[in-house]
Amino acid sequence: MSQPRATLSVAMIARDEEDILPRTLESIRWADEIVIVDSGSVDRTPEIAHSFGAKHIFHRDFRGHAEQKNIAIDHCTSDWVLLLDADEAVSPALSAQIQQLLAATPDFEAYWLPRSNLFLTRWLRHGGFYPDRKMRLFRRGAAHVEEGAGPHGTPQYNGPTGVLKGDLLHYAYPALDLYIEHMNRYSSEVADVLIAKHRELSPVSFVVLGVLNPVFTFLKNYIFRLGFLDGTEGLILHLNHSFYIHWKYAKIWEASARRRKGFAAVPVHQDVKSGLRARPPETPSSSGQ
Repeated sequence: MSQPRATLSVAMIARDEEDILPRTLESIRWADEIVIVDSGSVDRTPEIAHSFGAKHIFHRDFRGHAEQKNIAIDHCTSDWVLLLDADEAVSPALSAQIQQLLAATPDFEAYWLPRSNLFLTRWLRHGGFYPDRKMRLFRRGAAHVEEGAGPHGTPQYNGPTGVLKGDLLHYAYPALDLYIEHMNRYSSEVADVLIAKHRELSPVSFVVLGVLNPVFTFLKNYIFRLGFLDGTEGLILHLNHSFYIHWKYAKIWEASARRRKGFAAVPVHQDVKSGLRARPPETPSSSGQ
């Protein structure tokens, strides 16, 4: 008798994702379990999750991207876990390959998935943005997401890993304003992590990391990694990606300068879903400047 197919849980985090969640859930409807940890949606996200049979868990205290994902992973009960973001979908080719893997005896405990990224109107194929492999499929208990690393914490697994071929579809930035909003938030979150680790930037360090590094990154990705082959979208992406790197180190330098000069940190109000970080208006000085 053949052995039964291993089971699969899909772990996700979400907040107010009614516009894109159906696309993601439809692509993994075949999974044995879907676990969604929600940090307080006020739209139809809970209703949509339940319509797909998902185990929907409200968790209004947002602890961070990695921390929320680990909560979702810990609630999974299947043999294997597939970690997804709400703006991703499993392609038919990847879906078939995962199901074949579950029906056999996997050679590894964790697998890297190639990810295809949408930017504006183009699926990127160059400039370091493809295959953009992510470790997202692993046996339950074998991996957890690295915490305290900002928005880009990744699952950690010590051991040999496999690589699948079907694409994970990342509908990353279909609009430029969304990209700019996310990069502003991500640069702030990464800066916060480094500042918490007492990372300081002198003026010389800022020139190297905040000015020269963005320039070299643009040249590496756009010229040497053939990002120019992705047309105008590639040019816009790599220019703005360099700005993101500049913002990150500029924000670290700002915090360092405030500490050195005895200025108080400026409070920042952040909306977890939208990523908008609004600084309260400063009190006008007596000089009117």
